[in-house]
Amino acid sequence: MATPQSSSGVLERLFKLSENKTTLRTEVLAGVTTFITMCYIIIVNPMILSTTGMDHGAVFVATCLAAAIGCLVMGLIANYPIALAPGMGLNAYFTYSVCLGMHVHWQTALAAVFISGCVFVLISFLKVREAIVNAIPMSLKFAIGGGIGLFLALIALKNAGIIVHNDATLVGLGDIKQPTVLLTLLGFLMIVVLHHFRVRGAIIISILAITAISTVMGLNKFQGVVGEVPSLAPTFLQMDFKGLFTASMVGVIFVFFLVDLFDSTGTLVGVAHRAGLLKEGKLPRLKKALFADSSAIIAGAALGTSSTTPYIESASGVAAGGRTGLTAVVVAILFLGCLFFAPLAQSVPGFATAPALLFIGVLMIQGITHIEWDDITEAVPAFLTLVFMPFAYSIADGIAMGFISYALIKLFTGKASSVPYMVWIVAVLWVIKFIAFGG
Repeated sequence: MATPQSSSGVLERLFKLSENKTTLRTEVLAGVTTFITMCYIIIVNPMILSTTGMDHGAVFVATCLAAAIGCLVMGLIANYPIALAPGMGLNAYFTYSVCLGMHVHWQTALAAVFISGCVFVLISFLKVREAIVNAIPMSLKFAIGGGIGLFLALIALKNAGIIVHNDATLVGLGDIKQPTVLLTLLGFLMIVVLHHFRVRGAIIISILAITAISTVMGLNKFQGVVGEVPSLAPTFLQMDFKGLFTASMVGVIFVFFLVDLFDSTGTLVGVAHRAGLLKEGKLPRLKKALFADSSAIIAGAALGTSSTTPYIESASGVAAGGRTGLTAVVVAILFLGCLFFAPLAQSVPGFATAPALLFIGVLMIQGITHIEWDDITEAVPAFLTLVFMPFAYSIADGIAMGFISYALIKLFTGKASSVPYMVWIVAVLWVIKFIAFGG
């Protein structure tokens, strides 16, 4: 039987607690803090993906397991206090752009996610991931994040009934007197106020509060809190690779790859910087961190969920003192514990999660302040990226318009030499795709 001293010794050897100037208590507290700020994903992700026809219970289990696997690999192999879970934005692209917009079966979309994860593994070992990220203009990077934020906001407003179809003006304001609409607005206000006062878990608190209120009002059926773990069989290894052999699906794989590339790399560096873990501006054990990210994508697709990615919410755990992979391991354990809360996740109505999507949109669009708006050759491609995502209801089309316009504008303004070769390649590929297969 292990003694407390021997257990402490194992943790010391695994995570180098003393070297990182932290303690077991601090790491556990940091893990709990990170989990509280990001656990909303176990409610939101199944709700979004189930719109494609995927089994809600199976996606719930896949979400918990994919997050746990990603966190364990990040914690035990890379030793970073960074948690992973299926990413917001990527799940929206999976559902609304690929499955519903392009009428692609979810099994094929999962195969696309799986392949994008394999590509990640390949480029991580070939050391080209950083080169690709650095080659993409900063204006497009910030615009892609902001555009996804607007895309999520439109989805949230549409799902809540705040924005509705209008024959005369395309879209219009819905009936804001409806109880569900008012509850959505109340939930959003709750998140904003709690976030302002730095209350950890503002999003999950709002989701649960609106669920409770709607249940009391008779607008929602409460199915319980704890129950049996749902079967994973409906989504486990249900990937269909036969449908990938089209130019359109190659484009889908590329978008999964590109969006997660920016999201994961930016999060890894940002959280590590906040934790003081960067050495001369670089991230030690980067290859191991990238392996954790890549393996989580592959595992998640096999289990039955969209791309898994590092969460910026990990910064909350870092702020609480987390400095090692033990923080991520604690998060993994808590995600595994959530497997028994499927009835609670199934009790949450769509209008209770809409405020979360809307608020995440607010967070994602903040990066556009760093775009060089004074330089018209940078501003226009960024603007087109931003507006095409929500207006075309497609993250892929927004990225395409951004790259194509960037290359063309730089070419005709005499700045072609400043355009990275990667931008030319991506722009040409999108042009070929549009010519051959349309929008």
